[in-house]
Amino acid sequence: MITPMQVAIHLGAHSTDGDRLIKGMLKNRDILSEQGIVAPAPTRYRTMIRETMQALNNARPNDDAQQALFDDLVEDEGATRLLLSNEHFICVQQKVLEHGTLYARAGDKIAGLTNLFHGHEVEFFLAIANPATFLPTIAARVKNKSFAEWYGMTDASALLWSDVITRIRAANPSAPLTVWCNEDTPLIWPQVMREFAGVDHGTEFVGRYEVLAQIMKKEGMRRFKEYLETHPPVTEVHLRRIMAAFLDKYAIEDAIEVELDLPGWTEEDVDRLSDIYEEDVDLIARMPGVTFLAP
Repeated sequence: MITPMQVAIHLGAHSTDGDRLIKGMLKNRDILSEQGIVAPAPTRYRTMIRETMQALNNARPNDDAQQALFDDLVEDEGATRLLLSNEHFICVQQKVLEHGTLYARAGDKIAGLTNLFHGHEVEFFLAIANPATFLPTIAARVKNKSFAEWYGMTDASALLWSDVITRIRAANPSAPLTVWCNEDTPLIWPQVMREFAGVDHGTEFVGRYEVLAQIMKKEGMRRFKEYLETHPPVTEVHLRRIMAAFLDKYAIEDAIEVELDLPGWTEEDVDRLSDIYEEDVDLIARMPGVTFLAP
């Protein structure tokens, strides 16, 4: 009999993470282990979970099959929380715009993951991104197709993350969902790490400022860390204000600017998509069952 566990599942989205989150957990295995948290290497479960879900056709496994799954995933008998991450849990990048819909398979795949871990406390984590930058990034990863071929006749203005989240919530209304904007990641990364791991504010992970370091000059990072030693933040909000202040002065401009050169897209198109995205984010932040992480 498997003791019920918390199962935290990071869904991506595509091109928002590059496995940074799960690698961050692996770097902090000792800290996690002390609190009963397990983060197995992705190579141990990604293929296995996909093949198991396919074999079951998203139905529930029997007790023996689920026991075998957990035996492969969890070595520590005292573990209480399991961390999993895969940007392909919902679909591969080629099918992100399947049927002209953003993540059309979200509902079915979430139902499958929920069934796979039935009897356990499942929660989901998802980073979203401005479609104006998200779509070209995904298209660049699709082999043997140009952006125009992959994008086709899709109406980007109709692609709403709130619709994706609605499908995820409908598939498992009882599972908490934590969402954040990829654009905000440098300022909220320490909190993202802690929320995914399920630890309190006082836990200090190795690599908690690595995203910030990618867009801040080395001198700025040095001064930032020196400042924290003498002025330790007492809340998440306090920490983000400090980060924002240093970023305002020491940001690497080339690292925070995104240039878009897409066939058929004008500057006005990009501005319109960005406005729609901002309105959509406001809606998502108010959705029931959603914890929205904002800077």
